[in-house]
Amino acid sequence: MKRVANVFKYLLLFAVSVFLMAYALRSINFAAVKAELAQANYFWIGVTIVLSVAGYVSRAIRWRMQFRPLGCHPSFWQTYHALMIGYLANVVLPRAGEIIRCTFLKRSADVPVNTSLGTVITERVIDLLMLLVCLGFTLLIEFDRLFDFFREIFSEKFQNLEQNLNTLLLLFAVLLVGTPLVIWVVYRNIKQLRQNSIFRKVGSFLRGLWLGVFSVRKMEQKGAFVFHTLFIWFTYFLTSYLAFFALPGTSDLTWQAGMAILVVGGIGMSAPVQGGIGVYHILVRTALLLYAVPLDTGMAYALIVHTSGAILVVLMGVISLVASAFSKDSSAVVSAPKA
Repeated sequence: MKRVANVFKYLLLFAVSVFLMAYALRSINFAAVKAELAQANYFWIGVTIVLSVAGYVSRAIRWRMQFRPLGCHPSFWQTYHALMIGYLANVVLPRAGEIIRCTFLKRSADVPVNTSLGTVITERVIDLLMLLVCLGFTLLIEFDRLFDFFREIFSEKFQNLEQNLNTLLLLFAVLLVGTPLVIWVVYRNIKQLRQNSIFRKVGSFLRGLWLGVFSVRKMEQKGAFVFHTLFIWFTYFLTSYLAFFALPGTSDLTWQAGMAILVVGGIGMSAPVQGGIGVYHILVRTALLLYAVPLDTGMAYALIVHTSGAILVVLMGVISLVASAFSKDSSAVVSAPKA
């Protein structure tokens, strides 16, 4: 029954992606988009692809660094293959890739799933903070142009919060009262609970998750970790900005516009649909309108950037899947690029 529910959920998300993509294309002049793509300079797309590969390698190195304080020592290639297989899974099953990459790392390097999942949670929190920093910086340098755009994006969410305010307050009250009550019940019955195998397994899982989340605190190479974090987001920015030069209609845009597309595209890619399909295209083409880029040109830009990125993820993910399947010794330590 649970499997059927999961299949239905993913089919529903896929249907949402198709609908959003159809919505994004509804007012597009396909002949104009085709003409834009025909004039594209794919050299710059090649440059963005190389930068994306460098970003994935840096992300794998950074993720590997999180395991060292926990006594886990997966090789670079084990970490990298797990990462790319997870991204490949996300193209088809939104957010399932996080669990899949942790499961894969368990099989290849015997890293506990709860520990690696904790490191992924930390990674996602850091990415969110970086996105917020970029958002704040972009609003600072392009306030007049972008304030209304971002207000429109987030106003709907705030309206939904207001509409469900009573439900949220009730939930908060239940948590406020229920959490101390649960803690008190557990404390009173801790001896009996420790004899329960399910309780021990849950406790062990949560401890591993907790250690994974706070692995950064015990990291020796914090400077290298910060460097990789900044480098990853710098490659994101360059990918957005340099792709402007691929199309005549966007080649004169500034780096400030690149920052705006980085943030808007990041919001689109974080949507819980397959690979951000539809949401990314709608947000990016709308943001480019603010820079006097015609709708058809904006859609051509979104298509070429998103499609090249998706193809790269699929290609690298499949290569990692095949390489891992044919690895003679998946637990062997392979020399890794140094952080």
